[in-house]
Amino acid sequence: MKLDVIINNDCLTALRTLPCESVDLVFADPPYNLQLTGELIRPDQTPVDGVNESWDQFDSFKTYDYFSNSWLKECHRVIKPNGAIWVIGSYHNIFRLGKIIQDLGFWILNDVVWRKTNPMPNFRGRRFTNAHETLIWAAKSAKSKYQFNYDSMKMLNEDLQMRSDWSLPICSGQERLKDIAGKKVHPTQKPENLLTRVVLATTKPGDIILDPFFGTGTTGVVAKKLRRHYIGIERDQVYVRNAKERLSKIKQADNQMVDLTEKRDLPRVPFGALVERGWVKAGDELFDKKNRFSAKVRADGSLVTKDKKSGSIHSVGAQLQGASSCNGWSFWYLKSQKGPISIDSLRTDLRKEM
Repeated sequence: MKLDVIINNDCLTALRTLPCESVDLVFADPPYNLQLTGELIRPDQTPVDGVNESWDQFDSFKTYDYFSNSWLKECHRVIKPNGAIWVIGSYHNIFRLGKIIQDLGFWILNDVVWRKTNPMPNFRGRRFTNAHETLIWAAKSAKSKYQFNYDSMKMLNEDLQMRSDWSLPICSGQERLKDIAGKKVHPTQKPENLLTRVVLATTKPGDIILDPFFGTGTTGVVAKKLRRHYIGIERDQVYVRNAKERLSKIKQADNQMVDLTEKRDLPRVPFGALVERGWVKAGDELFDKKNRFSAKVRADGSLVTKDKKSGSIHSVGAQLQGASSCNGWSFWYLKSQKGPISIDSLRTDLRKEM
């Protein structure tokens, strides 16, 4: 199977040529079936450059559902057992797609609201301004051990948990591809920052990302930048030509910039290993950051308090706070001449020697 390619063919025909369980992630931006009737005019009587292409037009909901079930079924086949899919849509189609996704055996993990910071206004004034789209993120099955880079998403969000509502601008300015007449090359080109978040959150370097509706190649651009592989499927030759030209200008980031190790993937280090190394000694006293609680280290790496509470660094921390759980690594500190030392920093140093 060739990687980093664009297959210029119909979506279903191309999907059927791909091997079973061969890709790590699918990002799909399918036709929305907008059911537009007539031309949309701005208050100044100029026409709105909307989605009028034939690829977004279906005879009926039944026809659209059959098409959606067909390509989603093929995507389910080619995704690896621990892989996942992202599907983006609007109120016109996302609920229909969600049902099909569940019926095919995918396991929905989140629906993410992309709140557009610069949406197109509602010119007729007869509805709310449509300012968001919805992304469904689903694992191949309920048993899939899917990739989620929690720490990277938290870091991207200023050390706060990443929420499922994302405020990002629509594609505009120099990023928006236009032809020599100044017209948009693709009416629904997605912004790179949206795809960057998806790719950083749910893949790792070297993973294979399939986009069955490649368009002008945003998925491939982001995949290439972040040192992932891509397979794009696109039947429109104009889109393919623009995507290839766009991709030819992209340089990969340095491997160190994108190889972001998650804490859960790091080697496990028991607290007792610090005691065995002599980095923490039996009899040493540990304190919490605010000096409210203390406990002494025993020879086996357990802790004991003055009132005889005992157990692991986690359980003693929880007992002292009256909490159901506690991350002892971030809770406890060791006193030194240079000030308090987090035992978690000692664990980090030990991992460097492993």
